[in-house]
Amino acid sequence: MEQAIQPRDHAASRRTVLRTGLAVGAGTIGAGMLGSGLAFAQGQGEGGALTKGDAAILQFLAALEIIESDLWQQYNELAGIQDTEAPGGSGNPAYTKAVAQLDSDMAQYIHDNTEDEISHFTFLNAYLGSKGAAPVSLERFRTLPSSKATGAQQIPRLTNLMQLTVDTSYWTRYRSRTQNPDLGDAFAQAIPGLSKGRFPAIPRDDGDLAPADHLNAIAFTAGFHFAFIEQGGSSLYPSLAQRVTNPEVLRILLSIGPTETMHFQTWQDKAGNFTPSTTDPTNGLTFPDLNASGSEDTQTNLIMPEPTAFLSRKFPPVSIIRPTATKGAAMGAVQALTADGLFIGQSPRFLALLHDLAQAADAAHRGY
Repeated sequence: MEQAIQPRDHAASRRTVLRTGLAVGAGTIGAGMLGSGLAFAQGQGEGGALTKGDAAILQFLAALEIIESDLWQQYNELAGIQDTEAPGGSGNPAYTKAVAQLDSDMAQYIHDNTEDEISHFTFLNAYLGSKGAAPVSLERFRTLPSSKATGAQQIPRLTNLMQLTVDTSYWTRYRSRTQNPDLGDAFAQAIPGLSKGRFPAIPRDDGDLAPADHLNAIAFTAGFHFAFIEQGGSSLYPSLAQRVTNPEVLRILLSIGPTETMHFQTWQDKAGNFTPSTTDPTNGLTFPDLNASGSEDTQTNLIMPEPTAFLSRKFPPVSIIRPTATKGAAMGAVQALTADGLFIGQSPRFLALLHDLAQAADAAHRGY
């Protein structure tokens, strides 16, 4: 197994090796790492052996949880509680105060979300290792710069929170009573400006701490970005659970997935507490009054999924997580995070790695 997952020296962009030795090149993931099946035929524990598909799904989810941990750690260093549960950073009082406009408990919530994501990837990697499958490491891709603002650690990062293009269509999607993305429907942006540029969600340096509405816009961008990140996990876990074979792996996805939904509902609630009509004087980004129209599609206190069409429009509306279609779910998640701007500055090898992991997860099929 150790020899089977060693790096190859050619075909640069699609031959990437994680520090732990996980080979994920286009030809390697099927033939090299998983081809013999030996690592999965000798799985330990009550859950039995992993199939190739189950391992691919867990590896993909571990990679995304590492990415989430990286971005949440950056938020926590500047606006969360600083302790050993979510280590690093020393806090930025001005940014913390701006974010606290959304809720006085924001520092605690940011801290807890950070700790949760760290626990997710740590558990998934430990479980993979217990089954003889390669855990995931993205350490070699920590190359992006940190914020220079007071409170941030000066360490290399995986994600970029300083040039975000935030998709806020989740807001109208969860309030719609007639539409479902699984049925081909599209949704309006709650904050149109956030989808039309590249905006910081953390101060890039201490120069971003003024003027007040500039810092407020950064904090409000973060609020909507928090919910964007967590709504993705709310859909991804049930979508991929439909492809799992091993009952214990299914249990893992059904147990972690709902915590992502708890995160999403929390952040959706807090994002709506922004100050309406705030305009960033440095770039024109405006946060409109979402309650002004009187429409449920943007109403800020509707934080539970409105009943809508599911499976077929012939059935009565039902309150659901949306989307949960399984086809292309993993690749869709990678594409959404890429469009968000999280990976601006990352290497082609990193993006090729994520695409390979997503393709392997989407290729998994449920067995019996």
